[in-house]
Amino acid sequence: MLELELRFEDGRVDHLQAGLPLEIGRGAECGLRLKAWRVARRHARLEQREGGLFLEDFGALSGTLVNGQRVTRHGPLHAGDEIVIGPCLIHLRDTGQAGTSGPAPASAAASVGLPGGPVPAPVSGGCYAGPSGADAAALAGPALSQAAAPGAALSGPAMPPADAAAPILKVMLGHRRRLHGVLLEKLDLRRRDIAGMSDEALRGEAMAAMRDIIAHDTEVPAGADRAALLLEVVNEAVGLGPLEPLLADHAITEIMVNRHDEIFIESGGRLSRHAAAFSSEQAVLGVIERIVSPLGRRIDESSPMVDARLRDGSRVNAVIPPVALRGASLTIRKFPQSRPAMDDLLRAGALDEAMRDFLAACVRHRKNLIVSGGTGSGKTTLLNILSNCIPDGERIVTIEDAAELRLNHRHLVSLEARPANLEGRGRIDIRDLVRNALRMRPDRIVIGECRGGEAFDMLAAMNTGHEGSLTTLHANSPRDALARLETMILMAGMDLPLAAVREHIAASIDFIAQQARLSDGRRLITSIVEVTGMESGRIQIQELFRYLPGPPAVFAGCGVVPEAFTDESGSARLPAAWFDRRTAAHAAPQGLGAAPHAASHAAPAAGHAPA
Repeated sequence: MLELELRFEDGRVDHLQAGLPLEIGRGAECGLRLKAWRVARRHARLEQREGGLFLEDFGALSGTLVNGQRVTRHGPLHAGDEIVIGPCLIHLRDTGQAGTSGPAPASAAASVGLPGGPVPAPVSGGCYAGPSGADAAALAGPALSQAAAPGAALSGPAMPPADAAAPILKVMLGHRRRLHGVLLEKLDLRRRDIAGMSDEALRGEAMAAMRDIIAHDTEVPAGADRAALLLEVVNEAVGLGPLEPLLADHAITEIMVNRHDEIFIESGGRLSRHAAAFSSEQAVLGVIERIVSPLGRRIDESSPMVDARLRDGSRVNAVIPPVALRGASLTIRKFPQSRPAMDDLLRAGALDEAMRDFLAACVRHRKNLIVSGGTGSGKTTLLNILSNCIPDGERIVTIEDAAELRLNHRHLVSLEARPANLEGRGRIDIRDLVRNALRMRPDRIVIGECRGGEAFDMLAAMNTGHEGSLTTLHANSPRDALARLETMILMAGMDLPLAAVREHIAASIDFIAQQARLSDGRRLITSIVEVTGMESGRIQIQELFRYLPGPPAVFAGCGVVPEAFTDESGSARLPAAWFDRRTAAHAAPQGLGAAPHAASHAAPAAGHAPA
């Protein structure tokens, strides 16, 4: 006789003696009945063959696992091997042969989902909820790696093995993929002019069609949350799919889709994997197309990369095969719904009061300022805040590759670069827009980011009557920022000697603010320097403020009053106390909008030296 130990998700343990061959499934004809939606009517079969006991899976969607590995055929089995089918872990006690098959005892059939047992209840955030925490854990994504290993004791509402829980997601993704195709076929979008339909009308029609499809569908499991499934399918067909709830969550600042079933988010400065997933690669491509098409941009195999933006201003970058080897990739940097101000940076611990007041004074007094920093360090946020310090009544022209800036000014013109069309024509780059902006009578020019030859035209504008202009660039220090500017000007094709380039930079830029993203996710200003001129062929800078990581971490003035704010008599036009202050730098865990924590006090300034 074959001796089996059955462990269920609700913690129950049963023992069974059965003859061979033994069929396992939820059908009445099976010797071992497991009534659960993850178990097929005829799921698997144990039988004695030459060489020992063998297991055969009949192709069930959720699969069969032996010792943690999914199998279709496996053998010979040995005493101690573990088989996972649906909610049941089967432990082989004795593989001795029996001549005939026998019916399973009632206790063995008393599995999860039998009549008379507790009815599975929906779980928020997923399409299916099991009777224990197992299925909910499966829908929780990364938590699967912490699930119990095969053979672990299942006491109380225990978790299944990680590999056993994974099929839950695959089952529901399979239904989403199938229903997604049915919905698209019913809507017949290819033969309709959906461009003439409003988003509300298209979504309403899709919802109505999906309700009809769900109502007549017989393949969706009985324990599935059909309302959640309906919403997920419609979002994926006519919206942004699983990204929609992530975009609605204000705590999430960045969304990264590595492939259709692998999504990461940034929240509170920390990266983590999210349980959300697209049903297929085609669904990701559909979402990308819906993002870029209204902007007049394209993405295909001949042009597999694109920058775009969402309606709320969030920045989007998409890459598709053949460049993206693992599948279409999508990165969304969300734009904050509220418009942060200098005081929000102060509360977030990104600077101190002296730095706040000094930067605001630089903008008011029309000083040319560059914000430097690495990727994701907060350059655009700081640029947006500085731009909103520009006094009312001045004419501002903003120039961006993908529009992100949101200024609160009435006299504002916003320009955005444009890629080439299908014929390779119509490209308008940042440099073209900078040159055109000079003919628009701007008081200030704000460039979202300098990346190439436009740096020369930007510096020329700063030095020819458009003082108080602002821009950002990628660099790890103020000195690196100057070196990058030199490189970008040389890239512009201007046949200028290096000494002339450096003179041009030194005459155009007044201050550089350096942004950084710390290892704990905080973003702050680590240095503010003044460009003081040229000496011995080298651009000279002096540091005015710096961040000292400590302990204790402080923002410190360097005891130097900037030359740009000194009059002809040598008197400072700004309070000298600003540059002698030391302020404790306390982390605000909630980022922008967090409660204030900084407490400042005057102290002897740290020594300084020109860089």
